[in-house]
Amino acid sequence: MSKISALLKASHFGPTVLVTTIAFFFARHYWWEGPACVIAFGVFVGQLIVGWSNDLYDYQDDLSHQRMKKPLVAQKISFDELRRWTLWMIPFAFIANLLGPLGITGGLVYMLGIACGVSYNFYFKFTALSPLPYAVAFAALPSCIAISKEIMPPLWMWLGGAIFGVAAHFINVLKDMKKDQQSGIRGLPQRLGSIGSIIAAGVLITAGVMLLFYSR
Repeated sequence: MSKISALLKASHFGPTVLVTTIAFFFARHYWWEGPACVIAFGVFVGQLIVGWSNDLYDYQDDLSHQRMKKPLVAQKISFDELRRWTLWMIPFAFIANLLGPLGITGGLVYMLGIACGVSYNFYFKFTALSPLPYAVAFAALPSCIAISKEIMPPLWMWLGGAIFGVAAHFINVLKDMKKDQQSGIRGLPQRLGSIGSIIAAGVLITAGVMLLFYSR
């Protein structure tokens, strides 16, 4: 049980559950509860890959900052164990999404979002283009569900997803802003600083709400 708890915590469980819940409600709008649960499960296992790969890549940095809430740092699970779980979960996530209700096209769109999340962990978070993977991934999440029903995702869906995704990026880094800057992580939020990131998030959220309001 402790290993399962460590795996869930290493997945960044809060954001993982949030994204999975959003996916479920979108899926229930287009499908019914049964397929919606299957879609949500596929989304969940995809999010595990993003969270686990983040903790694997950040292990040395987390260790240097003594982030004891991280299971790897707290030695609740070993580096090799988490890496094995991640490598096993990648093909499983493809199977769960491409062979489920999302279908091949919808499943590939969702897995594109997962690839963006992983690319952020390994590359984009060090660059001024750090919002890009968030924009693509959050646009892909609702869009893949619409595509699964052979519906062209409307503008408000993918653009709204992208806007809120970038806003989430600016908000998400605030808690570790100073430590990230010390570690040489130079994503766009770190370049703007805490105040700049808060302003950017506020502007984006306002823009996203206005887009949704005027698109209805």
